Amino acid sequence: MADRRLLIVHAHPDDETITTGALMAGYVRDGVQVTLVTCTLGEEGEILLEDAQHLAADQEDRLGEHRYEELAASMRVLGVTDWRLLGAPHKYRDSGMMGTDSNNRDDCFWRADLLEAASDLVAVIREVRPQVAVTYDDFGGYGHPDHIQAHRVLMYAVSLAAVPSFRLDLGEPWKVSKVYWTALPKGMLRDGIRALREAGEDTGFAAMDPDNLPIGTEDELVTTSVDFSDLLDTKMEALAQHASQVQTDGGFFALSNNLGTKAMGVEHFRIAAGQLAGPFDEQGRECDLFNGVTRSE
Repeated sequence: MADRRLLIVHAHPDDETITTGALMAGYVRDGVQVTLVTCTLGEEGEILLEDAQHLAADQEDRLGEHRYEELAASMRVLGVTDWRLLGAPHKYRDSGMMGTDSNNRDDCFWRADLLEAASDLVAVIREVRPQVAVTYDDFGGYGHPDHIQAHRVLMYAVSLAAVPSFRLDLGEPWKVSKVYWTALPKGMLRDGIRALREAGEDTGFAAMDPDNLPIGTEDELVTTSVDFSDLLDTKMEALAQHASQVQTDGGFFALSNNLGTKAMGVEHFRIAAGQLAGPFDEQGRECDLFNGVTRSE
C-alpha cells in the first residue's frame, strides 16, 4: 500500500478526466495510489459519434457498455489501474437531467437509497484507506442530479467509514483526513469568454455574460490549485478516448484553449474537510492535496 492514497468519486465516464485528469496522471507519476470510483456508466448521455447513434438509450440502450470501454482506454492513458464502478456494474443507472423520464426510473442513481449507495463506497474507503478524497460540490458543479448524488454519497460515506460501530463487515474503520470539492474558478471562465470574443466568437460560451455566469465557483472560495500542466497532453489524450461524449475542439474546451496552454493542466478545488496547509502559491492557494497529511496509517 502506497504511503499516499487518493480516492476520487465521479458520476459518469469522462467527468473524471475533465476536472481531475491532470491530477490523476500527475499523482500516479509521483507514486500516489489513485482510486477512481465511477457511479454510473452514463447511459443517458448524448452521442456525438454518428456511427454510434444506435447505442442510445431510446434505441439499443448499450451506450453504457461503450462508455465503459472509453473509460478503460482513458485510464490506460492516465496510468490509473484501480478504477471501479460503485457497487456493481449497472447497479446505478445514469439519471439524466431533472425533469426527464430517465430521472424518474427506479434504478437511476438520483433515486438510489443514500445509505445503500454510501455503504457501497464505505467498503471501498475501508479497503484502500485514502487520506484524501475528491468529489463535486453540493450543486454538483452545474446541477446534474448524478453529480449532486455523488457529492452526497461521498460525504456520507466518509462519515460512516470512520464510525467504529458501523458495518464492520465492510472493513475496519478509516478516517479520511481531507476532502475536496472540484472547482472551476469564475475568474478563469470570465477570462476565457473575453478571449473567445476577442477571437471573433459570438455563440456558445462566448455569448454568456462573464459577470453573471451560471456555472463556476467564486474565486475566493477556491482554496487549492494543483499544477500538473506538464501533463496537459496526457490529459487531452485521455479526454479524446471519450469520443462519444467529448469534442476537445468545441464548447467548454474551446473556451479553455483560449486561456493559454496551461489552463486545463491546473486543476482547482475547495477544501470541505480537514485543514489547509502550505506551501501556498502566489494567490494564497494550497499547491498539493496532500499538504499537511500524515502519510503513515
